[in-house]
Amino acid sequence: MTKKYHLITLGCQMNEHDSEVISALVENMGYLAVQTPDDADLIIINTCAVRKKPEDKVASLLGKFAALKIEKPDLIIAVGGGMSQQEDAAKYLKNRFPYLDLIFGTHALSRLPDLINEAGSRRNTIIEIDESYADREGLPVAHSGGFKAWLPVIYGCDNYCSYCIVPYVRGRERSRAMTDIIAEAGKLASQGYIELTLLGQNVNSYGQDLPGQVTFSELLAELNQIEGLERIRFMTSHPKDLSTDLIETVKNGEKICEHFHLPVQSGSNRILEAMNRRYTREHYLELVNSINRNVPGVSITSDIIVGFPGEEEEDFLSTVDLLEKARFDNAFSFLYSPRINTAASELADTLTHAEKENRLQRLNQVQHRISKEINENLAGQTVELLVEGESKANSEIQSGRTRTNKLVHFKSNKDLTGKLVRVKITEVRTWNLIGEIDHAPWQFQPK
Repeated sequence: MTKKYHLITLGCQMNEHDSEVISALVENMGYLAVQTPDDADLIIINTCAVRKKPEDKVASLLGKFAALKIEKPDLIIAVGGGMSQQEDAAKYLKNRFPYLDLIFGTHALSRLPDLINEAGSRRNTIIEIDESYADREGLPVAHSGGFKAWLPVIYGCDNYCSYCIVPYVRGRERSRAMTDIIAEAGKLASQGYIELTLLGQNVNSYGQDLPGQVTFSELLAELNQIEGLERIRFMTSHPKDLSTDLIETVKNGEKICEHFHLPVQSGSNRILEAMNRRYTREHYLELVNSINRNVPGVSITSDIIVGFPGEEEEDFLSTVDLLEKARFDNAFSFLYSPRINTAASELADTLTHAEKENRLQRLNQVQHRISKEINENLAGQTVELLVEGESKANSEIQSGRTRTNKLVHFKSNKDLTGKLVRVKITEVRTWNLIGEIDHAPWQFQPK
């Protein structure tokens, strides 16, 4: 009888890729994926530790699975990922949910099949957070899409921003060998994947720990030569390491998409210093200006933290002012979420939750206006889309993304999923665009 598994993923793109690895490992053990936990013999929650909200969701999910465990005593329930990698959190999970069979960290993927087999024959909770198993080169991946794929280039982080738990749960930076990345990208292209997104907590640091002073720009240039690839994306870029070489490579690489995700986190130099970001607002704005000057039609998106400990109204207004000057295509703004064992968790929090929420709303209002204004410049233009499938809101509408990562909806009487098409923008909205298929002859316009 075939065993079945149900996988729940919380968190960022790197977590999504980790789940693709988990899926491949589990399926190689003979498990079949199912859509609901009630049908599963194995439930895995791949957690995120960056903010408190995903951790709260883990507790909520595990609470719901308690009755299921009573009903099915042989059910294996496992929790992995960033939350599990923290020793205190792992102990909390074990004590709060004693029916958990397995708790494994971000470094334990290579041991996952053995851990699952062991969990099936024991009745006490197994905890595996040993960092010595961090090497994951050669692990299988069950890519979730047939035409685009995640491709990690560097694991871990050495930046130790004062608010961030990532270095503690992902470990120090470990760049993959360029030959391994190129070989994997070539294999994916030969299998029909036309878009790759290069992943790393800070892709700009790629190669700094490798012999020969390899750079991320050089890696991008090599990947740009791979036959069959149409689009190359990357995220995330740390501003302190963004080089003029990288900007030039994006400008000249015909397959490299014109999009930079460049988290600023704050527009206040005082707060940036407290965050240990190691750049100033002035330097950040210089980078934005350089990108806009050198890469025509580029889009820039960012992350912003509101309500960092000690943030005064003046600091917040500096962030609003930076938004007005940088004019991001979009910005993902979050309330500060204290993470245990980080430097910022020791700082006094002087703002009420209501004050933080008020600032977040004010910031979002500014960004919403800017996003709409930028999108209005696309009205009447014809753009290239990679079609991702039917719209979630309307099955008669298909959706795709521009090279600059803007979402566009359009009507089509045939399924164009995975195809590159040209669409003329007919309606502009804040978060997406509406268009219609453009059947006019295409004239190639080099970057």
